Amino acid sequence: MTTIETTEAAPSDEASESPASVGLAEDALQRTLTAMAGPQARPRPGQLEAVETLLNRRGRVLVVQPTGFGKSAIYWAATRALRSQGEGPTVVISPLLALMRDQIEAAQAAGVRAVTVNSANYDDWQAVFEQLRADSVDALLVSPERLANPRFADQALPLLRRAGMLVIDEAHCVSDWGSDFRPDYQRISALLLHMAPDAPVLATTATANERVTKDVASQLGEGTLVQRGRLARRSLRLSVVPGLDPLQRYAWLDEALADLPGSGIVYAPTVDVAHSLAEFLRGQGHAVAAYTGQTDPERRLELEGQLKHNELKALVATSALGMGYDKPDLGFTVHVGSPATPVAYYQQAGRAGRALESAEAVLLPAAESDERLWDYFASATIPDPALVDAVLGALAEGPLSLVELESATGARRGRLEFALKQLRVDGAVDKDGSAWLSTGVAWSYPHDKYESLLATRAAEADQMRHYCAADSCLMSILVNALDDPDPTPCGRCTGCTGHQPSPGTVVDPDRVAAAAKVLRSRPRELQPRRRWPKGVTRSGAITSALQPGRAVAFAADPGWPSLLQTLGSDRIDEELVSSAINETLAAWRPAAPDAIVFVPDGRGHAAAWQPIVATLSDRYRIPALGGFTWTGTPPPDAAASGTHVSHVEASLTWERPEPLPQRVLLVTPSARTRWTITVAAQLLADSGAGEVHPLVVHLLP
Repeated sequence: MTTIETTEAAPSDEASESPASVGLAEDALQRTLTAMAGPQARPRPGQLEAVETLLNRRGRVLVVQPTGFGKSAIYWAATRALRSQGEGPTVVISPLLALMRDQIEAAQAAGVRAVTVNSANYDDWQAVFEQLRADSVDALLVSPERLANPRFADQALPLLRRAGMLVIDEAHCVSDWGSDFRPDYQRISALLLHMAPDAPVLATTATANERVTKDVASQLGEGTLVQRGRLARRSLRLSVVPGLDPLQRYAWLDEALADLPGSGIVYAPTVDVAHSLAEFLRGQGHAVAAYTGQTDPERRLELEGQLKHNELKALVATSALGMGYDKPDLGFTVHVGSPATPVAYYQQAGRAGRALESAEAVLLPAAESDERLWDYFASATIPDPALVDAVLGALAEGPLSLVELESATGARRGRLEFALKQLRVDGAVDKDGSAWLSTGVAWSYPHDKYESLLATRAAEADQMRHYCAADSCLMSILVNALDDPDPTPCGRCTGCTGHQPSPGTVVDPDRVAAAAKVLRSRPRELQPRRRWPKGVTRSGAITSALQPGRAVAFAADPGWPSLLQTLGSDRIDEELVSSAINETLAAWRPAAPDAIVFVPDGRGHAAAWQPIVATLSDRYRIPALGGFTWTGTPPPDAAASGTHVSHVEASLTWERPEPLPQRVLLVTPSARTRWTITVAAQLLADSGAGEVHPLVVHLLP
């Protein structure tokens, strides 16, 4: 690996380059820059050398440069030059739909004919394959996940033998140590086997520290040329506004959006927070919309366009709107809660200010939830060895669907899907239609590797704590995490100047009250489970008596901070809990129940709920019926396991043999998998209840 810093123009190896190829590279780069940025654009240090290296097939190139450097100009210029020499199309591996759309627009501006094959344009695949056969396109953009699709592999991979170049964008995803590791990126090695052995390879990223850089370079191959530039962004004014509770953060944004420059992105830690925050801000008159990984692809495209044309003040987004989203005049980013690593934070904050002299990047730490999310993401990309053993053991008996694997392993779907993806990339399992099957390939758990990775992520969490404290230069903290060679103080951030954007740490109490009102009125719908999992005495459909219900609060619900605090304490505030339930019932208005039945959640404090249920009974003048008791240990967290349901059935007892009234309001303190209320509803139906309407006070994630 040869590393060249690019703060100054790097010397060229004239002896190994022909004047013709140097001229071709220079001409292609200048034409591309002119097309993309205007006639005044000139190459930055390192751009020309990268293009020359690719044209001369002198090996492979890894470019680590900040957002806005012009990494895409390198591969579009090289594509133009290679195509002019009769080479095949460039293949670009790109991780997100939003990024692909921006890259195609940039390619068109650069005079490159680009097409894509992705999950949102399945009906267009055949036309794209025909264009590749006809050699009528210059570039094909695909996600790494497409490489696992049999239809893509069968039709596209043979066409790639004549590909002129491979580009791996957001290349930090290749590395286990990267902030956005994607197992399917490991399929790129298989793609290389389908390309000409001398095809040049370019990898680009803006978020790679020295360890990630070395890891990616080693995967690209011996002799890889690495270009690393300074990663500090002078246009960014970094700020931290600490000490706000959840409702105060909502109120802060309501007030700050009027002063933040231009349009921007508000990053939320979860899908639920993105929607609740967008709903509140819209109600306050702000032109905002929610954008998450669950947003329909066509709606995503519409929202991206609205933000680009400044029709929205902000998109309230999860990390689904992150890598590569291209709006050079984005005026601000605000993070409601802290990402798990400084690299992940910088990758998102760096969306702002690419073509501006100044842009705001504000972090509102969430002390009550950040640490919990950091712990989750620290292990989210590490397969659980017990889960892997359970998956392989289940598949040894024969193919199983994802739902059947959920039942067999007791794993929650997200963890299970990631484990299957990793095992599939490693060749231990495969997929035939909707069924997963074992390939018989042995798989051993790399303990040392994952223990080292966990230690690294713990260190990154310490860096984020340091950043949130804002007691030194924030830009230096970020670029230190990226191993920048010159992490000098920026002189602009909270750590350097004490600057905090308006309204600072003091928020308007009326706005806080407005946020509480909106958030508490949001319907938290609770959909019943429909079928029993395998491994239980019951089978088939679940009783039709179980109706859709409501939850008062979900996860770290910002509308109910006091409620969540009392639910987690040794002494529950009966008046507060009763009031919260009343608010939910008033907004829900279910069919008038004939009785209230309390079911314990198995997590203790059942006695403390008796006066709460009695208060509800008095208020609504309906009887409160006892009868449920819980014995044994708390329910496990498994989502669809037969073992889990059997545990609930063995622990939950119903002791009222007389017939029940028609409609029952079933109240429980908390639920995660919904199996406790499902089993309870079945027992109530067995005793004559016609409709069971569940009300969960705290729905756990």
